[in-house]
Amino acid sequence: GIPHYVLDYESRFRESVIEDFADSYARGETPIPCVRCNQTVKFRDLLATARDLGAAALATGHYVRRVAGPHGPRMLRAADPAKDQSYFLFATTREQLDFLRFPLGGLDKAETRRIAQRLGLPVADKPDSQDICFVPEGGYGRIVEKLRPEAAEPGEIVDIDGRVLGRHDGIIHYTVGQRKGLGIGGRKDSTDPLYVVRVEPAARRVVVGPRAALGRSRIVLGEVNWLGDRPIPAAGARVRVKLRSAMEAVAGTVQRTAKGGAEVVLDAPEYGVSAGQACVFYDGERMLGGGWILREDARAAA
Repeated sequence: GIPHYVLDYESRFRESVIEDFADSYARGETPIPCVRCNQTVKFRDLLATARDLGAAALATGHYVRRVAGPHGPRMLRAADPAKDQSYFLFATTREQLDFLRFPLGGLDKAETRRIAQRLGLPVADKPDSQDICFVPEGGYGRIVEKLRPEAAEPGEIVDIDGRVLGRHDGIIHYTVGQRKGLGIGGRKDSTDPLYVVRVEPAARRVVVGPRAALGRSRIVLGEVNWLGDRPIPAAGARVRVKLRSAMEAVAGTVQRTAKGGAEVVLDAPEYGVSAGQACVFYDGERMLGGGWILREDARAAA
């Protein structure tokens, strides 16, 4: 038989994923807990346990492909574009990728289900989940409010000139690029839609403005992971980037900065870029790594 181990990672998951999720919202960011989970509990803690047990590899159900390259294994997008999860694995290091295997990456989801049915697995018809695993039915606000009550304190909603337009019941209910549910009612001076431009947690203030105010062509990144065959050259590397998992990759140039950071200059502005999300680099099908998007005022620290 095959040895079966049950591991209790509840405290690690809470500290590395749930607490980080709450901290990020309290900073006015829009976090991606799935990336943190892959980065910490799965590919740090679980992978270390697998090595301790003498395993030759760690296989996961992620939809990405791993192929051999002249300088070591590479990560490619999944064969099924609709299920590709490479965006969520940008923080995977070279050492981790060497130990990992992704047997589902070359299959589409329908084929995976057929295999599961043939093997008599009870999860063969399990519906796909769109929710964060620890946030049932999308109610993340209640979790953040419980862990970081300051993020649920009321404050002002102002336009980009500082004029007060209304009040809110906590910055946790707002994210950059948001248009609906702003709670400011009608305006006499304009019918143009307003969007959340930024969230200022220290002042408990939500700043709104026209769509044009959302445009960003320069993006500062922290905790950058690079999987290219060679270091990023001084003049920068041309890449395609994704700022959200479901978007089409767009053209830009990535340059290294101090303290392990980077700056991405896009060929054309993108709208609704939010701190706490990931900026992931691609060269065709190959995922080259990425970094965490920092607030616009973090340029000097990157």
